[in-house]
Amino acid sequence: MCNLPIKGVFLLIIKTEGITKKFKDLVAVDHIDLSIDEGEIFGLLGPNGAGKTTLLSMLATLLPLTEGAAQVNGFDVRQKPSSVRKSIGMVFQAPSSDEILTGWENLYLHALMFGVPKDLRRQRIDEVLQLVDLKDRANERVKTYSGGMRRRLELARGLLHKPKILFLDEPTLGLDPQTREHIWEYIERLSKEEKVTILITTHYMEEADSLCDRVAVIDHGKIIALDSPANLKMNLGKSMIKARVENPNLDLIKALPYVNKVESKDGEVTIHLSEAGNHIQEVLCNLGNASYVELREPTLNDVFLQLTGKEIRSASAETIEEQYAKGYNA
Repeated sequence: MCNLPIKGVFLLIIKTEGITKKFKDLVAVDHIDLSIDEGEIFGLLGPNGAGKTTLLSMLATLLPLTEGAAQVNGFDVRQKPSSVRKSIGMVFQAPSSDEILTGWENLYLHALMFGVPKDLRRQRIDEVLQLVDLKDRANERVKTYSGGMRRRLELARGLLHKPKILFLDEPTLGLDPQTREHIWEYIERLSKEEKVTILITTHYMEEADSLCDRVAVIDHGKIIALDSPANLKMNLGKSMIKARVENPNLDLIKALPYVNKVESKDGEVTIHLSEAGNHIQEVLCNLGNASYVELREPTLNDVFLQLTGKEIRSASAETIEEQYAKGYNA
């Protein structure tokens, strides 16, 4: 999986300066600055309602900017919206393929809409169907497809006109873990084989960790952290010890030279440290009598908890678009 910094020289393909979206009194996206390189898999990580989809919609010219500026593939989203749309492919949260049509017919209709040259349509359709392993099901109606097959078809549709940038809005939402991992594999293949820059929104921590070169953690419309998944986790310490202890000796633990941070809440102590395997015995001896001990590596969920003071909000949270539909005006 791709967690290493991108090497070499890359062109800047997405740039925003103070990009903001307000729905009356609600600030959905709050003065966000972003710079994304060509060929990068960049993740927007955060809970539903954080502003991820709204940001994506502005970059795709589906929502007007309230403030700020944005360029996509060198085109200003306000001044050159048609050029931006020709540069991007998009896979929405909600399924948008026509269930009555076959997979092949859906792609053909998309090719007509995006002006794929007549002499290249069948070739491109065959290529993207092959890429997402749907060639043998191309002539079956979409209503017979599984959830994972539908997502793969929509990935194929987003790539049909050879976009330089692919926007994926919660591409694995609602899929089972096994299907989700298969979609991750396809996304990585798209990046490597088609050389496409991918901007992905998700509230699945493991998805961002597995796929993304860099991640922007976004909450309440603001970016609260931006780095590679590895660096974000490293900032917490190389390892974590969680223990349930009555009256822990926190001062002794904090004084240990290899301990980065100590947190205590509701009888549970969390210790961020380096080389935990070499020091766990000393830590536990100084900590006190523990009834429960867990040793593990930090996750992006730990990063989010550290940054926001709470677990990532559940998928049942109301999205900005749902709030807008109930009566907010731009």
